[in-house]
Amino acid sequence: MKNKYLQSFLMLLLTFHLGYAEGFLHTSLDSSLKKEDTIRIKESLYEEDIEANEYLKDRLKPIQSNFKRINSITQWTSIKKKNIEGESAEGGEATYYYKNNRLEKIMARHYGEMGQVLIEYYLLNSKLSFVFEKDYKYNRPLFYDAKAMKENNDTEAFDFEKSEIVETRNYFEGGSLMHIVNSQDCGAPFSGDYMREEDKSIKDDFKRLLKLEKAK
Repeated sequence: MKNKYLQSFLMLLLTFHLGYAEGFLHTSLDSSLKKEDTIRIKESLYEEDIEANEYLKDRLKPIQSNFKRINSITQWTSIKKKNIEGESAEGGEATYYYKNNRLEKIMARHYGEMGQVLIEYYLLNSKLSFVFEKDYKYNRPLFYDAKAMKENNDTEAFDFEKSEIVETRNYFEGGSLMHIVNSQDCGAPFSGDYMREEDKSIKDDFKRLLKLEKAK
């Protein structure tokens, strides 16, 4: 009889500990997810593009109108997500946005200990139209908290709001890169060789994302 009571007590104790551990795990995961959500670069939503140079205004107008149209959509027919592996230290994810079975936009996030990059690919008539890249460089490593700051006699801990931000806008006409605007350049036109290299690099990345979407 004593053994039976002892077994019941042990089972009750084990159940309590498992329940506590599970609750603790969920709490930890929730906290981690909340922290991650606070440091994700915001995607474009209800945005208009910057004012175009006068000599390019007419050519950029359909690209900018398409950008505004797509990032104003709030009800998508379907949204698919895929993990991006091997391209950054902390991994990444790709999100595919479909409206009436047509791919309209791909959003790629790349995470790193010292920064993160968000790249938005906008399609027009099934071709690349606009690629908007936001590159954030952190002031300190992601896990450099107040304790690490004190231990290193530093004056700053990690603060997402203190990130250095570089934005690059890539405009495509007929499927080819025709104009680049970078928030750090002086406004001088880019060389033909540089434009060709960027065109190839962006298209290669875009093809990899399309291939990733089709992979099981």
